[in-house]
Amino acid sequence: MLLKPLRALIQFTTILPMGEPADIGSFARWSWLYPIAGYVTGGFACICVFWIAEPLLAAAAAVAALLLITGSHHLDGLLDLGDGLMVHGDRERRQKALTDRQVGAGGIATGGAVTLITFAALASSPIIWAALIAAEVAARFSMAFLTAYGPPFHEGIHSVLHRASRPYFPVLSFILCAPLILLPLAPVRLAGTAAVMIAVPAALLAISRRLFGGVNGDVVGASGEITRALVLATLVIIPGTTLF
Repeated sequence: MLLKPLRALIQFTTILPMGEPADIGSFARWSWLYPIAGYVTGGFACICVFWIAEPLLAAAAAVAALLLITGSHHLDGLLDLGDGLMVHGDRERRQKALTDRQVGAGGIATGGAVTLITFAALASSPIIWAALIAAEVAARFSMAFLTAYGPPFHEGIHSVLHRASRPYFPVLSFILCAPLILLPLAPVRLAGTAAVMIAVPAALLAISRRLFGGVNGDVVGASGEITRALVLATLVIIPGTTLF
């Protein structure tokens, strides 16, 4: 029963070949499965960097691996959000900048800043593979959060997913994040991860409702990118124990 929505999830969040395209509607009713995609993308990046001893090179390879396996789909959403946030004008003008396929200075600045934070945090992580998995799973949780609670301002993929979601879906997504406690991460850092993966989409929800009148797929994708970067930074900044 879960195979079809899982296949749709992997097709929607990665470039991995999964056979015939699945109906997005089959995933819409199971959008709480988002964190599972984080284990897949995080695991892929881990495999790519596990054998690299040089921290800077490993961090660069990890960023490249994540961009590759996701098809930079969510990065595109981050760039669009950056344009929407930076443009001056009323709500209609901001919505136009958000949904415009061309990337402006705001998008480049936002995408560059988030990517730099991601790279720097990975390069500073004592255990890159653990940080990658934690950050990727947290990023997908933030997307599940916004999918459930972010009212759409226009019709699109997000509106389809939002209508099929239920208020308790993020609770189920949070449960799927439970295996992260098995990672060699200090409890205080895991607590920081949990705080960030809730705070980021909550903040974006408030900002998007005020500036754009709601949420779209670009905002959801951007939430994943921002959450990943800030979780990685949190894992470095918060004092830990010998576990990490």
